[in-house]
Amino acid sequence: MPWQFRFHPLAKDDYKTAYAWYEDQQSGLGERFGKAIRHKLLQIADHPEAFGSRSNIKFREAAVEFFPYQIIFKIRKRSHEIFISAIHHTARSPRRKYRS
Repeated sequence: MPWQFRFHPLAKDDYKTAYAWYEDQQSGLGERFGKAIRHKLLQIADHPEAFGSRSNIKFREAAVEFFPYQIIFKIRKRSHEIFISAIHHTARSPRRKYRS
């Protein structure tokens, strides 16, 4: 059974804001950011336990290639679900990335 993703509503906002910002900087850069996020989500779905946690043992962190972002998530084994808490810019306060 494949893993299902569930996104915190603010994680979706994180993504949309970052995508728009990169697209405003340079045409096509937002799409490149989107592809990097999708690629990392596929890696998480394939091997969610391969990613560790740094400061909060309930959450795991996966760095996005080429962009200063992390995907913050929880594994919910019982429901076979990966809960995406945040698409977090690494320069922001770490307290913003842990959402239940």
